[in-house]
Amino acid sequence: GSGPALLVAADTDVVIDGDILGKPRDAAEAAAMLRRLSGKTHIVHTGFAVIDRTRGVSQDGVESARVTFLELNEEQLARYIASGEPFDKAGAYGIQGRGALLVASIDGDFYTVMGLPLARLGRAFASLGYELL
Repeated sequence: GSGPALLVAADTDVVIDGDILGKPRDAAEAAAMLRRLSGKTHIVHTGFAVIDRTRGVSQDGVESARVTFLELNEEQLARYIASGEPFDKAGAYGIQGRGALLVASIDGDFYTVMGLPLARLGRAFASLGYELL
């Protein structure tokens, strides 16, 4: 059929205390998520799939990382939310933007937190016969 021969899809969730935090619907929900993450450690899971439509084969997986936030005050939360950055991000923050300033530490792969675990994705491509290096 028509369309790309190789498809890559990925999605990310933030989990704290067993609860999944998706993308906030509004500023109030973003603030609630960020308050919940403030000063605590959470897990970021990014799932991915690589599909070779030509050969009908695929690889998929999930990578996880632990992220610890700094303690955030209400002024910091308000400024970050006003930036607009939280609204299309799981857990209401983007590690690749201003959200990096919210983070005290990452245990795991930065790209997993960003939403596309590149090293693992590279291995998936290699297992399908596409060497990227």
